[in-house]
Formats: sequence, C-alpha cells, structure tokens
Amino acid sequence: MQLDDMRIFVATVDARNFTAAANRLSLSKQFVSRRVMALEEALGVQLLIRNTRKLAVTELGQEFYERARRILGEVEDAEQAMSLRRAGPRGLLRVSAPMSFGMMHLSPLVAAFLREHNEVRFDMELSDRTVDVVGEGFDMAIRIGTLADSTLIAQKLVDVRMVVCCSPGYLRRRGKPKVPADLERHDCLLYGHGGAVSWDFVIDGAVKGVEVHGPLRANNGDLIRDSAVAGLGIVRLPDFIVARTIQEGLLVPVLDAFLPSAATVYAVYPQHRQSSVTIRAFVGFLRERMSKGLAPA
Repeated sequence: MQLDDMRIFVATVDARNFTAAANRLSLSKQFVSRRVMALEEALGVQLLIRNTRKLAVTELGQEFYERARRILGEVEDAEQAMSLRRAGPRGLLRVSAPMSFGMMHLSPLVAAFLREHNEVRFDMELSDRTVDVVGEGFDMAIRIGTLADSTLIAQKLVDVRMVVCCSPGYLRRRGKPKVPADLERHDCLLYGHGGAVSWDFVIDGAVKGVEVHGPLRANNGDLIRDSAVAGLGIVRLPDFIVARTIQEGLLVPVLDAFLPSAATVYAVYPQHRQSSVTIRAFVGFLRERMSKGLAPA
C-alpha cells in the first residue's frame, strides 16, 4: 500500500466524487479511480460504493478514512519538523467550533491567519454539537466551559462571562428570581442536548449546579437568545451572545451576584497532533488576538 494511494482515497472521500478529487489533485479521473481500486485490492475490502451520481463510503471505508487522515496528519507533522525550508505553518487544518462563537469571533481570525500564512488551508465545521475530535478526523476543536475528561490536549484561549437573563415582559409576568433556587418555578431555556441540565452558581461560597427545566431546548445559542427576547423564559449564555440585546434593553440580567466569574474557551486537539507546527501557530495566534477581549457582535 502506497502513501499516495492513501492521500488519493482521502481526497476522494472528501469530494464524494472521482472527478472532483482528480481536479483537486491535478490528476486524471481514470488514474484516481484505478489507484482507489488498487488500494481496495491491497486491503482486501471494499472502501467505496460506486454509482453514476456520487460515491458512498462503506463502514470499513469510513474507518479506514479516519485512520488514514490521522496517519497523513502525522506524516505532514514529521515533514514540517524535518524540513527547515518549510518550517512555517502549512497544510490542511480541520477545525470544529460552536456556531455563534465561530461566526462572531473565529471567522475574522481565520481570515487574518490565512493572510499571514498562505500555505495553510482550513476546513471549518461550525456546529454546536460536540464532535468526536479523534474519531471524526478533526485536527482541533473549540470548546467553551467545563471540559469532559478525555485524552485531548486543552489550551486555554480566553475567559468569557456567562449571563443569566430574560426579557422585561417575562419579568413582569413571572417575577424576578432572587436566588438560584427560585429557578425551580421558572421556565428556563436550555442550551445543549438531551439529559438533565444544570447551571453553575456560587452558593454559600462554593460553585454548585442548579438543575433547571423549561419548554425549549436547543443546541444553538442564537436561537435560545432570540427565544428569551420573545419572552419564553430565562437563559444562561455567554456575554458575547447576549451583550447587544442587553444593551438594547431586550434582555435583563438576573442573579448576577451568584454567577461564577467566567467560563473558559479552550482549543482542544489530539495528543498525536501536539507536535504540529500549524496547530501550535494557530493556537498561539488565537490566544494572542483573543487576549484583547471578545467584542459583542
């Protein structure tokens, strides 16, 4: 099995099309198709399901794709480390980030980084789901708040203030919560996926989680914020998502005296990518730019 065949296969899966992969690699469609077939023969398994419109990846093909991406990433890291001529950041960086944070803060920084490093390419996924960084072949992810235990390396980028707030109309109808325990009788708009949701507060000098419930759950902060503006309930969101609506009087902070000082934004990446020149450069760039603060959108 040749390393170039692995690269061709990864490009083909990314493009879901032999022609598009061939164009990306500056090869002929026939050559790309032959090399993928040779790879399947060498492995003794079917990697792709071919039809006239597009390609589908088999279960074994997906597993091989994820492993191949990691291997190619390690090869690229080794090439960067060994080549003085190419000591700077280069190559493809596949990054996952939360939707609102990505649009408001990461997007302009990616553009600025690319202007400084023209040998780097980004493949960005903006989504509020928690991706499997290693299993899905990401090089890096941006996470906000408490990190789950994992083998990922976490680098702190910046602290963000969390805000609990609701609309003036909701306060008139339901009254203002004075202590975190009052949230038991309020409608809370929940950010995240299934399962119980708790919000952290400082109670009797210690940070404690208060379980909250409500009529709406979503994995997008903008949707939750807009629902709070519409008077549906109380939200707990990063300052950069709600700052403008608070300035405009559309939302009113509550329980400020009980909130922890901040949540942390992290860059996380697999251990096998810690030697990557490109990841180190991008994380350092983000930390330096974000140290100046996050402006509300």
